[in-house]
Amino acid sequence: MGNGAPNPSGGEDGRRMHELVRAIADLDEPVALGLAEAALAAGESPLAITQAGEEGMRLVGELYERGTYYLSGLIMAGEIFRGILARLGPELEAEQSGGASGRVLVGTVQGDIHDIGKNILATVLRGFGFSVHDLGVDVSPARFLEEAGAFAPDVVGLSGLTSASYASMRDTVDVFRAAGGELADLPIVIGGVVVDETVARYTGARYWASDAMEGVRICEELTAR
Repeated sequence: MGNGAPNPSGGEDGRRMHELVRAIADLDEPVALGLAEAALAAGESPLAITQAGEEGMRLVGELYERGTYYLSGLIMAGEIFRGILARLGPELEAEQSGGASGRVLVGTVQGDIHDIGKNILATVLRGFGFSVHDLGVDVSPARFLEEAGAFAPDVVGLSGLTSASYASMRDTVDVFRAAGGELADLPIVIGGVVVDETVARYTGARYWASDAMEGVRICEELTAR
């Protein structure tokens, strides 16, 4: 995944999206919310606005990993993005309406209380017709396994915002693989702005996504089999 801002279109719309990415990366809440509202009022796609927000969050995550931002910066960026999603509201779900079907269990792994990425994924998955069971944040490996047994998902999604979540993702994957039977064979997708192929190998997960739409595409492929 590249680190540049999204390029949905040229002209005013493209400029506004780039400014939105930068405002989130700069933790400038008033400017970011104003740009999101202006983009929506101008007829910009709610999905494009969401993707710009995701890109801004990705930049914040990179700054956190480099030590430029502290945890408070991550939290503030999350609140900004939450405000943007609140303004998009039902327009985002309506735009993403689709005909896919399947059951997805999602949650933020133990030790991580960040929920923005997970919430975006759950929203878009529901818009695509998936049944989603959201376990919330700080979810232990044992609870993931227990809820999977009760919900019988087609896919399990593990979310984490920082590198501190990698060990919990690995522990959760290990718990499923040791469970035997159908639970051991469940596809597990790890997701987050700092997730990549190297992290997937470390955790033992076969699938990974660093943004919500890639996560949806993976779930569609897995449930189409």
